Amino acid sequence: MSSSSAESKMALAKTVFSTIGSIAATVMLVRTIVHDYIPPELHEYLFFGLKNMFIKFSNQLTMVIDEFDGLVNNEIYEAVAIYLGNKLSPNIRRLKISKPAKENNFNITMERNEEVTDVYNGQTFKWIWLCCRQTQSTNFYNHRDMNSTLKSEIRTFELTFHKKNKDLVINSYLPYIMKEAKLQKHENKTIKIHTVDYENMYNLHDMWRPVNLDHPATFGTIAMEQDQKDTILKDLERFVKRKDYYRKVGKAWKRGYLLFGPPGTGKSSLIAAMANYLNFDIYDLELTVLMRNSDLKKLLVATANKSILVVEDIDCTIDLQDNLANRAAFVNSNGYQQENKVTLSGLLNFIDGLWSSCGDERIIIFTTNHIEKLDPALLRPGRMDVHIHMAYCTPCGFKLLAANYLGIKDHKLFKEIEDLIDTANVTPAEVAEQLLKEDEAEDSLKGLINFIHKKIKEKEETETKPKKVEIPQVEVGMTMGRGGADEYIPTCLLGT
Repeated sequence: MSSSSAESKMALAKTVFSTIGSIAATVMLVRTIVHDYIPPELHEYLFFGLKNMFIKFSNQLTMVIDEFDGLVNNEIYEAVAIYLGNKLSPNIRRLKISKPAKENNFNITMERNEEVTDVYNGQTFKWIWLCCRQTQSTNFYNHRDMNSTLKSEIRTFELTFHKKNKDLVINSYLPYIMKEAKLQKHENKTIKIHTVDYENMYNLHDMWRPVNLDHPATFGTIAMEQDQKDTILKDLERFVKRKDYYRKVGKAWKRGYLLFGPPGTGKSSLIAAMANYLNFDIYDLELTVLMRNSDLKKLLVATANKSILVVEDIDCTIDLQDNLANRAAFVNSNGYQQENKVTLSGLLNFIDGLWSSCGDERIIIFTTNHIEKLDPALLRPGRMDVHIHMAYCTPCGFKLLAANYLGIKDHKLFKEIEDLIDTANVTPAEVAEQLLKEDEAEDSLKGLINFIHKKIKEKEETETKPKKVEIPQVEVGMTMGRGGADEYIPTCLLGT
């Protein structure tokens, strides 16, 4: 029986090899006939027809996702590249890894012609990344590739799945990939601070110049009362979770914060802590250099979602007290009115007008050392939603600074320092500066005590010193008629 079984296996093997040989010979014959007797111009049409014939008998559907849609980026392609970076199977043979300059994380993606299998809702989807062809043209420019004007690649993802899953892919799978890629990009990004590039004010994509924000401030390190920290954290968490609510009530998904208090009380550190906590980029806006309200609108449109836009020292930035709706207009040499400065109305429209809705999940922060100088129109609800008073250093803030800077949570000098801080107007920045001056903890604390005594003495001297009475200045002028038109001419400045 074993001899008969061996003979049958041998006969089967001969049949298989004979069949393979016949198929190979047929393929070679067809290839020779096509190459020798069919014009090259018809080769592509012939193979295209054969491919379509096999496709008709297949239950698989292939979806092609190109890198570019005309001259603009294809968002689906970018999302797929990010999504598949975390879906690489153990059987994959080649990986592509990169690290952009000044970024913290590695970018891992599949290499060309590699295949990745993904499972979604119990269905199997096969991905392959292809570089379809190369073009030797100076007319095509890929802004991601400095050599693209010499040699450009048409890059594509191909997604293959069962035909019955077409609606699942379009309505559920691809939106899921877009959402997941957005989350991964947000989690892996390096926080940046953007400043205005005034040389590119008319280029929407280059108006902001980013640099990495390497600020170590967190809510655990800033010298602030714990209750105040908890309130801010709760408000931030509530804000980022309420997208649907903001849309439901018809409000732009933004939040306004006003930080006010003396210099050195930690306003900038709080902004950095908020950015680190939310993983939001910061856009630092300097209003004094803007020439018109339209520039302000352009800058707002050019900011990204999930960002914090900061205007520091708002009381010094724009003269809100004058409420000057017409301050932006001046007459040039040709007699035409031109817009010259950012106005109060322009600023308010930027905060809560139509232009404030150009984007989602944004936080707007104004800082000031003198809240009493701000126009009430800027402070009303709906513009600055949260007012945060950045006060002088408290005993609680001092203990936190001592733990951060000296690594101690208790010391025999703490009680004396806490009593002094209660009566002295000392900022957290001043306390931190004193704690940094000495290497030994006790020497630093003694230096801080001496500094606070000096501050208290200066305060007492200032309070007892007679105040100088200043004579207010008023502008006196006269109105003269000339040619039927009135003209105001200032003559002098006099004390009343």
